[in-house]
Amino acid sequence: MKTNSLSFRLLISAGFVLTAFFALVAFVLEQGFRESAEQALKEKLQVHIYSLLSVAELTENLELSMPDALREPRFSNPGSGLYASINQAGNIFVWRSLSAVGLDLPSTMDLKPGESVFLKDENGYFVLHYAVIWENEVGFEQYYIFTVAEDEFFVRNQVERFRATLRGWLFFIGLILVLIQFLVLRWSLKPLRMIVNDLEAIETGNKSRLDGQYPAELTGLAGNLNALISSERAHLERYRNTLADLAHSLKTPLAILRGCLQPSVVNKESVSEQISRMNEIVEYQLQKAAAKGQKQLTGTVDVSIIIKKIISSLKKVYADKQIVFSFEQSSPCLMYCEEGDIYEIAGNLLDNASKWCDKNVYVKLIELEKENNSKFSWVLQIEDDGAGIAEEKLEEILQRGVRADENIQGHGIGMAVVNELTELLGGKLVGSESEMLGGMKWLVYLP
Repeated sequence: MKTNSLSFRLLISAGFVLTAFFALVAFVLEQGFRESAEQALKEKLQVHIYSLLSVAELTENLELSMPDALREPRFSNPGSGLYASINQAGNIFVWRSLSAVGLDLPSTMDLKPGESVFLKDENGYFVLHYAVIWENEVGFEQYYIFTVAEDEFFVRNQVERFRATLRGWLFFIGLILVLIQFLVLRWSLKPLRMIVNDLEAIETGNKSRLDGQYPAELTGLAGNLNALISSERAHLERYRNTLADLAHSLKTPLAILRGCLQPSVVNKESVSEQISRMNEIVEYQLQKAAAKGQKQLTGTVDVSIIIKKIISSLKKVYADKQIVFSFEQSSPCLMYCEEGDIYEIAGNLLDNASKWCDKNVYVKLIELEKENNSKFSWVLQIEDDGAGIAEEKLEEILQRGVRADENIQGHGIGMAVVNELTELLGGKLVGSESEMLGGMKWLVYLP
């Protein structure tokens, strides 16, 4: 799954929400279990106090007596974790269990008879104090506080076992829910994948429009895309018709020109060669205008192949200069664009370089690293060893009708066309002095 896809983002978002929810659930359940365990311990300690009350006796000397052996064996084992003591009013020591020997159990303030208090002291004991009034047969009354304490180790162990079990189950349930969420997302986003597949089919010419069964939420989008595709095809049709009309109108003047050749006036061989060349151009334009063009809507072209073709043609055009062309590339450069656009951009730049260079023209295709979310993937670099262009004129020559050298014949359109096509493709044109050859260097950033 791609990290920049909707499915990945929704799955990660759902994962974060589930994690936060389960963390909150685990905290609430753990706190609830802890409180329940402490309440159960309080009731257990209350039972121990009742057990102590049942075996306590007031002697003839008006002293409270406890048997040597108690019903709960833990009271007789030192360090067992269960302790008991009895105090009179004013925290006067009366009795403590064998398990509490050497321990100072926490005391409490005076309580009313029948009252109890349950607390956790700073030493880690859960303590229950219970106040009673003891009355003998002659009506003598004595105030006592029965105290029973248990080490927090027992509650802590229960909470830890519960926590481990709870987290294990929540983790397992979380994985199940994430898997279910993934399947739900795959099912929910299936219509979007259908649209993508249909668009790819349109790109390859296997379909002419989006005709799938899409949900109501995507029907409007599909309709708008179909309208855009129809508009683009209508534009291409008008473009082909215009080219066909232009090529057809040029054939008649060319035929007249061929018939008007006078050997005594003109160089028949030279004129015939140029007319043949023009005729080839017309035939090419007719073929292009008559082409169906179904794959030209968003087709890919290899820029490096086009550049090699242009260089091969320029070697013939400027054969008298014997230009040395150098071409480097890291890998095939594929772009979604019209082939003619690349011919215009690279052809004009290479033609200018060939026209103004002394001997060398250097061409390089550079693949850019995918960093900082740059929208550019490639750079077409063209350099020559000519005189170059003054820096203050770099912006001017990108305007229609402006030439770098007014003494040289031309219309000042080539660089303007290059700049306009580069911007339409989403690229950028940058000119500067060549550090390597000393002439002009153009950088065309391509998406």
